[in-house]
Amino acid sequence: MKKIIIYLLVCSFAVIQADEEVHKVVYDLTTSKLETFEKVVLSAIAMNKTHYENKFEELEVSVVIHGGAYRFFVKDLVNTIYKDDLRLLKKQESIKKHIELMSDTYDVEFLMCRVGMLKNKLDVNNIMDFVKIVPNSTIGLIDKQNDGFAYLPVGD
Repeated sequence: MKKIIIYLLVCSFAVIQADEEVHKVVYDLTTSKLETFEKVVLSAIAMNKTHYENKFEELEVSVVIHGGAYRFFVKDLVNTIYKDDLRLLKKQESIKKHIELMSDTYDVEFLMCRVGMLKNKLDVNNIMDFVKIVPNSTIGLIDKQNDGFAYLPVGD
């Protein structure tokens, strides 16, 4: 009888643990291509989050921004090196709303590399408010991977 009770307790604990499973992914976002950004960040992350929610599991998502990807997280492109990107200028308001939705609704964490931000002469006040600044992209990626995040590169 004791063996049965212990077995049931162990099985119950395993079921509880399975229900609380958290999957983690960090996107290494360097793409400057609008199509890639829309496909991977704006669409795929939402689909992936929904997939895990349908399984009653959680997907924790972080995005480390560097390379050509800074352009998508600037509040106002006019006074930046991206001011001549006409396709981005045309879609900027829509993209800003989508990214903000990702942050608010899907709890996606956005981390921006300070070194590249300064190199590209981007003012911290011109970066979307929910974006966190990290010392550099390598530190952001190391920290996330050491916290158990799967690594997914998103480049050109």
